[in-house]
Amino acid sequence: MTTVDLTSNAKTTDTARVSRMAEGLVGSEILKIAAEIRALVKGGRTVCNLTVGDFDPKQFPIPEALQNAIVAAYEAHETNYPPSNGMPELREALPRFYERELGLRYPLESFLVAGGARPVIYGIYRAVVDPGDVVLYPVPSWNNNHYVHMTGATARILDCGPETRFLPSKEALLAALPGARLVCLNSPLNPTGTAMSADQLRGICEAIVEENQARQARGERPCYLMYDHIYWMLTARGTSHVTPPALVPEMAKYTIFVDGISKAFAATGVRVGWAVGPVDVIDRMSSIIGHVGAWAPRAEQVATAKLLEDTSAIDAYLGVLRTGITTRLELLHQGFQQMAAAGLPVDSLSPEGAIYLTVRIAPFGKTTPSGKTLSTNEDVRRYVLEAAGMGIVPFQAFGVATDGGWFRLSVGAVSEREVRDALPRLAEALRALG
Repeated sequence: MTTVDLTSNAKTTDTARVSRMAEGLVGSEILKIAAEIRALVKGGRTVCNLTVGDFDPKQFPIPEALQNAIVAAYEAHETNYPPSNGMPELREALPRFYERELGLRYPLESFLVAGGARPVIYGIYRAVVDPGDVVLYPVPSWNNNHYVHMTGATARILDCGPETRFLPSKEALLAALPGARLVCLNSPLNPTGTAMSADQLRGICEAIVEENQARQARGERPCYLMYDHIYWMLTARGTSHVTPPALVPEMAKYTIFVDGISKAFAATGVRVGWAVGPVDVIDRMSSIIGHVGAWAPRAEQVATAKLLEDTSAIDAYLGVLRTGITTRLELLHQGFQQMAAAGLPVDSLSPEGAIYLTVRIAPFGKTTPSGKTLSTNEDVRRYVLEAAGMGIVPFQAFGVATDGGWFRLSVGAVSEREVRDALPRLAEALRALG
């Protein structure tokens, strides 16, 4: 038997064996942290894992109605290729769902189904962005830097801070808008758990419409808005979700929604997402996703169509899911506020949506019991993991360049007990610093 070493060329040759795009593509920073946590847990450590933007089915199972419908679809042998733009029953259910829940009336041709939200985002980039085009997005944000890299676009970054709850203001966006081909917004926002207000979003939309009217007069291509609202059904009490076309109807020509069942129904592994937008753009996206083969599984599409028509099942499920998420987020927020009141170097922003809490842990300049001085977010992250058994993600994973002590905490994979137990450990670890 001959053993073939497939690693040798990669190690010894100076000739590039992959494309420049592939060579420069970096992996997920969050997955690296998750691997570190798995190793600790395997070694017997107790870790409150607040890193993954996912749901533990033991804590948050998918709706029973969805699960039963998936099983029934497979029993009915719904196992062959679906249409490339989505199963007819799901595409017909989606316009009714959007009109009923969001007050938005779109034609059937404006809906495109894909295997989760990621192919939708990739399809948007590929459909409207050419190499060198400017993509404008705020940081912190999720993965826009990677999609910019894959499409050869030029990133124009808006740095957002706690004074705006890490969301872009109209004034900042207006100053950066000229020449942009795509603006990317996400609300409620991953990683911060904060949400766009009506006034804030209206101002941004009015700026985009005004920009596009000027471009049309000059015969130039328009600027599109990718509005990722995958968490819109998970807004917190007192927070209302708003959409661009509802606030500024003219934005319907320029807005492409990213949506799906992964977050609102804790169904990240079921892989059903969709885009909603102008028919001409959706048509081109359909061709792109069709060639990639990034379709949602047929049986899951059939089941999702049934779920979206079942308002009582949706309401009942979301009531339980929101309560579970809110309880965990509030436990964390209150715990951090209590630590701050006790003089520890922490803070947190009140949660407005999604499954995330923004916290600040900033013991910079202090020394650990082992003698290490904490100087960076990464130093703090490692200390919190090792000393308190709490896994957190620094904002550097979401495009932030500075070490300001800001972190994302995600509650989809932890129990209330794990949260309650972790907070005293964190307080003790912070008090142990010299």
